[in-house]
Amino acid sequence: MMKRFLPDSEDRENVRKILSEETVLIISIVKWILLATGMGAIVGVSTSIFLRLLSLSSQQMEQHTYYFLLLPVALFLSSAIIKYLAPDAEGHGTEKVIEALHKRAGRIKAAVVPVKLVATIITIAGGGSAGKEGPCAQIGAGLSSIAAGFLKFNDHDRKKLVICGISAGFASVFGTPIAGAIFGVEVLFAGTILYEVLLPSFIAGVTAFQVSKALGVAYFYHPFDFVPVFSQAFFAKVVFAGLCFGVVSVILIESLKYGEKLSKRFDLWKPAKGFVGGSVLVALVILTSRDYLGLGLDTIHRALEGDSIIWYAFLMKALFTSITLNFGGSGGIVTPIFFIGATSGVLFADLMHLDTATFAAVGMVCLLAGSANTPIAASILGVELFGPQIAPYSTVACVIAFLMTGHRSVYPSQILAIKKSESIKVELGREMEDVEAEVKVRPDSMTGMGMQMAKRIHHIGKRGISHIGPAIGLPPAKTDPEDKKEDDDKDAADK
Repeated sequence: MMKRFLPDSEDRENVRKILSEETVLIISIVKWILLATGMGAIVGVSTSIFLRLLSLSSQQMEQHTYYFLLLPVALFLSSAIIKYLAPDAEGHGTEKVIEALHKRAGRIKAAVVPVKLVATIITIAGGGSAGKEGPCAQIGAGLSSIAAGFLKFNDHDRKKLVICGISAGFASVFGTPIAGAIFGVEVLFAGTILYEVLLPSFIAGVTAFQVSKALGVAYFYHPFDFVPVFSQAFFAKVVFAGLCFGVVSVILIESLKYGEKLSKRFDLWKPAKGFVGGSVLVALVILTSRDYLGLGLDTIHRALEGDSIIWYAFLMKALFTSITLNFGGSGGIVTPIFFIGATSGVLFADLMHLDTATFAAVGMVCLLAGSANTPIAASILGVELFGPQIAPYSTVACVIAFLMTGHRSVYPSQILAIKKSESIKVELGREMEDVEAEVKVRPDSMTGMGMQMAKRIHHIGKRGISHIGPAIGLPPAKTDPEDKKEDDDKDAADK
């Protein structure tokens, strides 16, 4: 009788398998906690050195009123250093890291780290419009790749360690360990996250942040005392804000693409191209303002304080950044994204008669969500930077901005993992720069009916103008023959 309650051979085998599985998992967890902690500490020290050097050099340069006149020389030197010492350090660093992970299993040349550091300091201190997160990500990824080679890691573990380095770099520069760690994972694919690297990424991010903080790196936090009162009307404005910030994200992405295309048209020696780009920036500064030079942190602070910002500031920053990064400059793209988001948020608030500081903050995180396809990291960033009060609004707006940006990104090597609409045909698994979107709308779907209604309203509007215009003294509108034929057919059908 007792034998019925005793485990048989099958039960003992099952227990053995469970114990074996749990033992392997414990060993794996401990292994990656140790690796991520060590990597986070190394990256934290390295990025702290870079951030301190960048801060000191920028402060020294900005003491001189006309320091921006050295921009042609700065971009010339930056381009020359990269061209002859480490071509992989060209452009904004995060993009090159994503490319290395997807195409070279995370292998990054050792020369990239010091070259990126020096070239970025020259660019930003000289007045170039770029960010500091890209170099930190590239420093973290480069050091992780070197460590993986030293430890004889296989491709899978190397990529995992490099992702830890990226997360550590972002966390140390943002001062937001959770959002920074998530961003390092989320930015690799548009629409999916590699869950297996979440633990080491969090560990590396928190460690790098704590090390950088202990070494005296100053971080930006701006918790809001003002809490918007929820109402249906206010929530509708938040939704509309998400749509608008998505459009601004598209403007930024397309301006970077156009700048790259324009740069390739100039068949010049790369350092000479940098000199030309720097000269154009000098001319633009003389015509406009110095506010769009460098990191632009003062303007971001002013926007978050609720100060007035000139309405076209976000457009000028996009232009300055595109010229800088496509004509020899080195640096990241996230700090310009914050600038563009904050200033476009000020414009939106002014037009809609809303609180300026609130929508400057919402704009900051929305532009990151839209242009980088990282809505989760951007939503968490909003909480870490501005407090939980803003979270319900910023999160909704972030997701809408992410969807509105479509199948494009500031990171061309990012892999597309989802379709943002069933009515848009795209090939998944391709790099963003190779994605071709084609609208395929079923007439019987809600989207199709909505488009037909919009088209009908458009035709009615054109016909109304053409009929009413002459009566009020306006010249008759020129009508496309095909549109006229379509209108006549519709009239016949109605009759």
